[in-house]
Amino acid sequence: MKIRIIFALLLTLPGMVVLSKNRQQKLDKAAFYDAMSSGNLAIVNKELDIIAASSFNEKDGYEGALLMRKAGLMGRPAEKLKFFKAGRTKFETAFLNDTNNVEFHFLRFAIQEHAPKIVKYRTDLEADKQIILKAYKNLPPVVQNAIMDYTKNSKLLHAQDL
Repeated sequence: MKIRIIFALLLTLPGMVVLSKNRQQKLDKAAFYDAMSSGNLAIVNKELDIIAASSFNEKDGYEGALLMRKAGLMGRPAEKLKFFKAGRTKFETAFLNDTNNVEFHFLRFAIQEHAPKIVKYRTDLEADKQIILKAYKNLPPVVQNAIMDYTKNSKLLHAQDL
């Protein structure tokens, strides 16, 4: 009897693990973009925790973007630099692995537009803008909404250009 129970548990537990992994395969992009635009450290940290616990192909890109966003919300300059560098490394690595990802171009554009000059992360603004403008109509609605919302505060990307 005990052997049957143990055997049954061993067979069902791996299925549960696979099921829970599959549930975490997809990123809630609306929540991600809400966190990016929120300016609230608690919301950014919550989304970072969700992404860190997830497994999907572009995970490092989104996590890196959030870390750079978090840097702008930190108080001390040393903390800001630490989070920005960590985020930049993750994001750029993911970006280099998927240079055709238009969302990554948009995220890089948004981060570079607001990055302080001291971090020297402002070199690809015009190229990214052109890629965003060309691909905008083919993006998922949630990403289009994020871009449209972003244009309200952008000096370089305007809604009428889309």
